[in-house]
Amino acid sequence: MEHVRHRRYIGMILYTLVMLAILLVRLLPLAPGSIGWPGPDLMLCVTLAWVLRRPRQVPVLLIGAVFFIEDILMLRPLGLWTALVILATEAARHREHRWRELPFMVEWLRVAILIALIVLANRFVLALFFVDMPSLGQVILQMLATILTYPLVVVVTRWTLGLRRADYIEADIMRQR
Repeated sequence: MEHVRHRRYIGMILYTLVMLAILLVRLLPLAPGSIGWPGPDLMLCVTLAWVLRRPRQVPVLLIGAVFFIEDILMLRPLGLWTALVILATEAARHREHRWRELPFMVEWLRVAILIALIVLANRFVLALFFVDMPSLGQVILQMLATILTYPLVVVVTRWTLGLRRADYIEADIMRQR
């Protein structure tokens, strides 16, 4: 049991470091003044991949803290994106045991639906309160980029961090704890 707890804490630390690294890269002025294609939301991709592979390593409070910091630094309405990401990750977390043995294409489709729902809900709430929004085309392009990047993020996290789906034995150990 001590080994399981140790791996969980290491996973939490790794997740936090990866999120902070992604956030740091997003804040760097790599191409000041040029407006190009919107890139994928890597933080969302990594979070969904991590929740679907090791749900015990990313507790809801950690996800909330990371995305709230992102809201602050990206000057977005405080807590809106955070709340939507938490809702999506918790929906995925509660279905993780059912998705575990399904093919990756089914997981990708379900993640794509979650991402689309998050983006639509965010857009709806911003419009409801008359908050300035980015253009619809930019939002759709970012959503598509995020969906198309998800498989790449899964492969990279598998190779670099060893993040893989829990098998039945590991899942039983985690549940008993």
